[in-house]
Amino acid sequence: MSTAMSSTKRGWLAMAAAALIAAGAQLIPATAVAQPDGTETELQPAPEQQILHNIIYRARATGTSRGAIVAYKMDDQNVNSAEPTLLPGQTFEVNAVLADPKLAGMEVSIDWPYGSNLHCEILVDDQVVAQADQFIAPRLLRPKDDPLYGKLQCGAPLNIPVPGAATDPNAPVADPNAPPPAQVPPPPA
Repeated sequence: MSTAMSSTKRGWLAMAAAALIAAGAQLIPATAVAQPDGTETELQPAPEQQILHNIIYRARATGTSRGAIVAYKMDDQNVNSAEPTLLPGQTFEVNAVLADPKLAGMEVSIDWPYGSNLHCEILVDDQVVAQADQFIAPRLLRPKDDPLYGKLQCGAPLNIPVPGAATDPNAPVADPNAPPPAQVPPPPA
């Protein structure tokens, strides 16, 4: 072997030197940069952090209940739904996060002609805040005079106002028992 350093040894030596320099740079603190014009910056208070609440929605049915739909508040503005198979002994459970726990609400519905005992409950931060039970009787035909037939509501209502929709607080409320308006035929052409 010659006394001169081989190219392989030189490569390893260069890599070791680079690693040593990189490790040493981590130990030296960075220099702070001051504002050159001498103005002082005001410290802004940290924004208030919003406290979020863990919401657990549970639903179950004891009986024949095909076509089940569970709708629930997913967050403060959005409603989500699921179509679980609610067999006797099974519980549908879903978690959500809300800033305002008073907005927690759900609705459980089943298709007619099936009947079942429906149960729902809402837990906010592991505390039961709402629960409801209702027996839905089996029917041969869908009842036309009961739009909530086959539905169990629990907690806050799910109806959310549409953003940008004009609502008049002085507008008369429609009577659900009123007859439909008469159809006016179009003028002859």
